[in-house]
Amino acid sequence: MSERITDIFAIDVFNDAIMVERLPKKTYAALKKTIENGEDLDPGIAEIVANAMKDWAIERGATHYTHWFQPMTGITAEKHDSFISPTNNGKVIMEFSGKELVKGEPDASSFPSGGLRATFEARGYTAWDCTSPAFLREDAAGVTLCIPTAFCSYTGEALDMKTPLLRSMEAISTQAVRICKLFGHHDVKRVTTYVGPEQEYFLIDKQKYLKRNDLIFTGRTLFGAMPPKGQEMDDHYYGSIKERVASFMKELNIELWKMGVTAKTQHNEAAPAQHELAPIYATANIASDHNQLIMECMKKVANRHGLACLLHEKPFAGVNGSGKHNNWSLVTNTGKNLLDPGKTPHENIQFLLILSAVLQAVDEHADLLRISAANPGNDHRLGAAEAPPAIISVFVGTQLEDVLIQLIETGEARSCKEGGRLSVGVHTIPEFRKDATDRNRTSPFAFTGNKFEFRMVASSMSIALANTVLNTIVADVLCRMADELETAENFDLAVHDLIKKTVTNHHRIVFNGNGYSEEWVKEAERRGLPNIKTMVDAIPAINSEKSIALFSKHNVFSPSELHSRAEVLYESYSKAINIEAKTMISMVNVQFIPTIIKYTKRLADAINSIKAAVPDVDISVQTDLLKKTSKLLTEVDQALKKLQDLMEEASTIEVGVKSANFFKDKVVPAMQELRAPVDALELIVDKDLWPVPTYGELLFEI
Repeated sequence: MSERITDIFAIDVFNDAIMVERLPKKTYAALKKTIENGEDLDPGIAEIVANAMKDWAIERGATHYTHWFQPMTGITAEKHDSFISPTNNGKVIMEFSGKELVKGEPDASSFPSGGLRATFEARGYTAWDCTSPAFLREDAAGVTLCIPTAFCSYTGEALDMKTPLLRSMEAISTQAVRICKLFGHHDVKRVTTYVGPEQEYFLIDKQKYLKRNDLIFTGRTLFGAMPPKGQEMDDHYYGSIKERVASFMKELNIELWKMGVTAKTQHNEAAPAQHELAPIYATANIASDHNQLIMECMKKVANRHGLACLLHEKPFAGVNGSGKHNNWSLVTNTGKNLLDPGKTPHENIQFLLILSAVLQAVDEHADLLRISAANPGNDHRLGAAEAPPAIISVFVGTQLEDVLIQLIETGEARSCKEGGRLSVGVHTIPEFRKDATDRNRTSPFAFTGNKFEFRMVASSMSIALANTVLNTIVADVLCRMADELETAENFDLAVHDLIKKTVTNHHRIVFNGNGYSEEWVKEAERRGLPNIKTMVDAIPAINSEKSIALFSKHNVFSPSELHSRAEVLYESYSKAINIEAKTMISMVNVQFIPTIIKYTKRLADAINSIKAAVPDVDISVQTDLLKKTSKLLTEVDQALKKLQDLMEEASTIEVGVKSANFFKDKVVPAMQELRAPVDALELIVDKDLWPVPTYGELLFEI
């Protein structure tokens, strides 16, 4: 099996090995300089690369190519063109030019733009991103050559997730290289952010999925009572994988491996029907592309197995939701991980400086990190004793916390705690060295050995924005640090003073305790840390004066691009809740109320029949049940009318800040009011009458 994996891995990727084989040496060398060193792309090589890419793709069965891009919808987009070109004799030849490789032209006004494009301003461009390799994708349409691209407007403004990410990677590389050179590492030419996003998801039976309009239209269940058993027995987490799921995972792995995605880890997650896939680290740009491929493949492969893949952050109330743990690190072109503390972190001054820079960045821009992980679904997950709280804090572990305290108290760290060895008390099981610190799954931003794990990112989101923000805020602090240190008369003294000052000023962001506890909420408030509970409350951070200055300074976002993204976020929230509310109204009107009326009639007929047959018999049970059901039906009707009235009012509000706040403050609570009596009735009404599959059927019958 291992030989077969090595044979198929990246077989559908126009990667380095293929380029060495098919490109002239000078062309290959020029392209590699662009990819590895961030140098300008020589337009002259595009024609040669395009021809080689076309020949390779056609040999692999491709008939079409597409510029594969990531608009502000959070998913990918593509327009397919065939390779055919007509000839004078009525035949066709297969052609693909350098111009077609480098540039495409989708309709920019049909994608979310936040005001950057009007309806009549349609022109937009996709531009080849040579740092992310082209790949082949095979499906019912045949084999298609997919070319990762950036997407911008006619005026050059970014309309996608990729462009700002690439800019942020250049920004942090520039500033991190300055720091490395201060420490004498003059061979460092580039520093790259590496990312490993863990993807959580649910799998349910497709036929049951198709019987629930809430899952079809919104990705989550808007109604549903908890079954007798949920996840409280902890028997699903890391449990034996069911045959049907294992078959899905096997095919998913093969699909991903062929496209060069390093799918590594798979297991059952905490909630019933929940699972996780984790890849090996890649550069932030490629990791972002690969995560989009993972999500797309999950849905496609699940469908082949009669399953539905749910990527929503909270598809089922009462059990764990899904996130996407974004593991982030910094690596030099010489192979040095700047977040590796080494065996003696108290003596690793460069590491301590980078660590203190991250602490400062997170403390200063917690609000930006919060919005980078926000979407409507994540409002149901964050802080729900299953995911990180909405309060941003940093876990560093006991070893580094001890070092930080020494720095604060004395200005110098002289020791660090050792990991020691672990014995389980069984002679046949060998002792082994344990880590110097425990892990903390309640922390939203945790140091885990040689990387930071940003645990707040929503499972259905692109990871691009989170990494764009993280790269930029750290780049900004490193820039200020480099400015100060480059002018210092005594570097050694200056760097020690800077680390002490930074750690002292921003130690409030460090928290190693239970992030789920109420005590932490009070403690965070005392420390002055923001507790931003909803997406709508988080959006203003993205285009505040502070953020505009930050992103403009490092050429990651222009002011107009930031304002556009705020508008897109307000609009996406309003539209998402609008769809959910309309779906609830529809399901109650055409499914639940008719079912409940049918059930109450059945009860009433039974009561009348018993009275007629046996007048003296006790029918209090039936009568009480009819009264209880009728009372709940009245509550449903009242809540339904309230939600309908609010939706009428919402339709009069222009989409934007006001509508988003109206949906958050008025519509969402009304939706919760409508759900409560319907869920109560689910536990009463005959199972054969209930119009949709229940949680028990969805979560356990697979």
